[in-house]
Amino acid sequence: MMRFIDMLLNREFIVTLLAAIATFATILTLTYPLLAGDKLGARLKSVATRREELRRMQREALNKKGQLRSTPVGFMKQTIEKLNLRNILESANTKEKLSRAGFRGQAAIYAFMFFRFVMPFIVFFATIVYLFMLSNYNLPPMGKVGIAFGGAFAGFYLPDVYVQNIIDKRMTSVMRAFPDALDLMLICVESGMSVELSFNKVASEIGSASVELAEEFALTTAELSYLPDRRQAYENLGKRCAHPGVRAVCTSLIQAERYGTPLGTALRVMSLENREMRMMEAEKKAASLPAKLTVPMIVFFLPALFVVILGPAVIKVMAAT
Repeated sequence: MMRFIDMLLNREFIVTLLAAIATFATILTLTYPLLAGDKLGARLKSVATRREELRRMQREALNKKGQLRSTPVGFMKQTIEKLNLRNILESANTKEKLSRAGFRGQAAIYAFMFFRFVMPFIVFFATIVYLFMLSNYNLPPMGKVGIAFGGAFAGFYLPDVYVQNIIDKRMTSVMRAFPDALDLMLICVESGMSVELSFNKVASEIGSASVELAEEFALTTAELSYLPDRRQAYENLGKRCAHPGVRAVCTSLIQAERYGTPLGTALRVMSLENREMRMMEAEKKAASLPAKLTVPMIVFFLPALFVVILGPAVIKVMAAT
């Protein structure tokens, strides 16, 4: 242990580590734009695929053949179907949750259920290997096995945590650009465009600010064109975004479709309300900063301050003795 601490405090090791970190950061900064790719193009391509799927569904509904369902093939689907695990692993809101995260179709559902099935085993065996072979904890064997079972239980919820993390990031991106999108839609509607054309135009313009919001608007445009009930398209947009501001706008669009109320006035009011909601969220985060900075200041700032203030006095006392 002392040899490891001496190695960490070695000047050459510290200089080498800092140089490696700086080199890695430089390489990552230079290569990240090349690795990012065209996210907007990929999103719009997936929306085009969804549009074609809706078109096929509408045609089959007219021919009374039922709706089209994508049938992904592969190891994940075969595993779930052979073991008959869909009723066990699929919850009531799985499809809606994956749709909010941007994963659509049966392939995403099968992948989610597959990882829900295998992650407890992976976490269990990884915990067993770590506790029995790699660690030196003085725990009884039954205690280690109990910890492994706890890890397996947590592994079952790891796919949910991953999906929820994507949903949070996606909704943050959507709501940052949503008031500006409403302003653009208001301009399009007041210039005489239809709702479909307005959604399509805003989707093409807002992509630079939020790829996710452009995808949602493009998908809504496709659903407005091919779903038999236009109200369902607005309700789907509200469900996918799951935000009070978006749901309020969808409700206003449904009322405008049903009762013929002026859409421009509703969009102007909704845009103002969403901007106020965004400002309130920013003020809430700013107000929480002092409390969040308390612990880092205590841990990192105060020890350095004590060393600077008391260091010379301690050195003089040690020299005098």
